[in-house]
Amino acid sequence: MIDIKLVRDEPDRVRASQQARGEDPGIVDAILAADERRRSSLTDFERLRAEQKTVSKAVGAAMGAFQKAKKAGDADAEHLEKRAHEARSHAATLSDRVKGLEEEADAAGAELDRLLRRVGNVIVDGVPTGGEDDYVVLETVGTPRDFAAEGFEPLDHLALGEKLGAIDMERGAKVGGARFYYLTGVGAQLELALLNMAIAHATANGFTPMITPTLARTEIMAGAGFIDAHDEEVYKLKDDELYLTGTSEVALAGYHADEIIDLANGPKRYAGWSACYRREAGSHGKDTRGIIRVHQFHKVEMFSYCRPEDAEAEHQRLLGWEREMLAKIEVPYRIIDTAAGDLGGPAARKFDCEAWVPTQGKYRELTSTSNCTTYQARRLNTRERDPNGSGTRAVATLNGTLGTTRWLVAILENHQQPDGSVVVPEALRPFLGLDVLKPLA
Repeated sequence: MIDIKLVRDEPDRVRASQQARGEDPGIVDAILAADERRRSSLTDFERLRAEQKTVSKAVGAAMGAFQKAKKAGDADAEHLEKRAHEARSHAATLSDRVKGLEEEADAAGAELDRLLRRVGNVIVDGVPTGGEDDYVVLETVGTPRDFAAEGFEPLDHLALGEKLGAIDMERGAKVGGARFYYLTGVGAQLELALLNMAIAHATANGFTPMITPTLARTEIMAGAGFIDAHDEEVYKLKDDELYLTGTSEVALAGYHADEIIDLANGPKRYAGWSACYRREAGSHGKDTRGIIRVHQFHKVEMFSYCRPEDAEAEHQRLLGWEREMLAKIEVPYRIIDTAAGDLGGPAARKFDCEAWVPTQGKYRELTSTSNCTTYQARRLNTRERDPNGSGTRAVATLNGTLGTTRWLVAILENHQQPDGSVVVPEALRPFLGLDVLKPLA
């Protein structure tokens, strides 16, 4: 969640972020009001609790004096008994008031927490305002092939996959329903080669490779920011209170939950390989052909923990590693700066790399890299020792894709030949053991 101190100190910045996202900026005032109620209740609670402790001691002293006087037959015993009962009654009244203030503070705190969780991460300077279509193209790399000049009509990835014996959608639907598929023969080999190349690339750049859990508890999913506004996108095992994750980002974000980590020697970087599951709710009729939008796929995801002041530079590093992977598969692509209204809740900024898909005549997302600043770490209580020596502070987290099943679409379509064969990109050949994918006889 966002830092309450940021809301107190820079409310206009948070309002502007909400406005850019297309969300209600009025929630900032609701947060400040809940915060004030909580702080006021806590102040009164602490004051009365201190008074309660003093009165409790006085009750003990008064009861002791009364018992002593009564035992000695002192004439003041009756007066002392009255004072002891008055002190006890006052203590009881204070106890009720302290309990009530504690409940008020807890209720205000719960309301504050609920409101804070509704606010997406505060965007960083430079993020475009608007929705899905308001991105800014930062760079275009490579030139799409002119298939007409080459004298043939390109096949889409599914037609190619069927000719190569690489993709079987019909049997996937028979087993799992719509948006499920089999990768068969060279299709399975191609995906494994791609993901192994991604792991090799990550390892060469200092990432620790990880095979991650694909089921996560509610608090980890919520901490990573995946069930606030998009719960309908996630598969849930209700009997077990577990979620199927749509990215290893969730598991990697939870890896250091409730820990104090050491970033003195630089970021901690992990590369997670996992199966991913997405319900694709609301995508009825979109990308129903082939494997562009499916319910299950594999992915290698980079994940970085770094100091907050280093997050923007780390974001550029992740983008650089994605660019290097895209260069290895030799496809035209562009980089876009995603508009605020199209960002997920945890992201303060996101760059997408979109590859050219010839049969669609447009660019489609292959990778994204997000700077989540301290948003996830605050929820998951991942901290570091403050370099200034003042306790601990939340770290920053970032993520980025290095390879996923969807990459097969771009590889097959961009490297196809007139006879239905596909030339394997040179960097991928050592991992695949093939130079050309040939149609079945």
